[in-house]
Amino acid sequence: MVDTWMLEVPGERVVVRELAPADEAPLIRLFEECEDWFLAATGLPSAPGDVQSLYYGLPEGARPDAKVLLVLERDGVVAGVVDAVRDHPEPGAIAVGLFLLAPWSRGRGLGHRLARSLLQRAGDPPLVTATVPPGWRAGERFLERLGFTLDPEPGPTSANRRSGPREEGVRRAVLRRGGGLGRGAGPEGAEAGRGAGVRGLRLGCGQGRGV
Repeated sequence: MVDTWMLEVPGERVVVRELAPADEAPLIRLFEECEDWFLAATGLPSAPGDVQSLYYGLPEGARPDAKVLLVLERDGVVAGVVDAVRDHPEPGAIAVGLFLLAPWSRGRGLGHRLARSLLQRAGDPPLVTATVPPGWRAGERFLERLGFTLDPEPGPTSANRRSGPREEGVRRAVLRRGGGLGRGAGPEGAEAGRGAGVRGLRLGCGQGRGV
């Protein structure tokens, strides 16, 4: 069971908790607000099916019970979502499929705080993977500042959710134990492998379906 915890943000009440059935409508609004990321990642605006796919989408070989879905609330309003899979692509690893913050929550270091908190609560996983749309510099910088190494060239998409018809290749990002977390807090926006949970994740970054 994933618990609920708070992030230390001066002057704000920022809570991270498990996704609940009542979050469907707030997530649809969040995805609509993040149209810039959806266009960069999929070539299309978001649709209600993107929210539904969060619940059921898994990368090949992952167990359904390894799926972790979290939301971030700022002063009671859903401002972000994280989709991750534990023990994928190997035992102890974390595959982050989606790491998305609303535009009005970006550029303040909140994404960096959230990522650090998730990784610390995951117990220093030996491997964390994520993906970012090619050319999405906000997401690339975000991952690099966290210590991820990005593949130089895009590869095939890998989704924890339903892939869009116009989706192309993605740049894979890898964070291994000992790589550390950077101190920079770049713009939040990321999409992961299209697959953070407290026990394992795979970070995906991008501002717009992104942090």
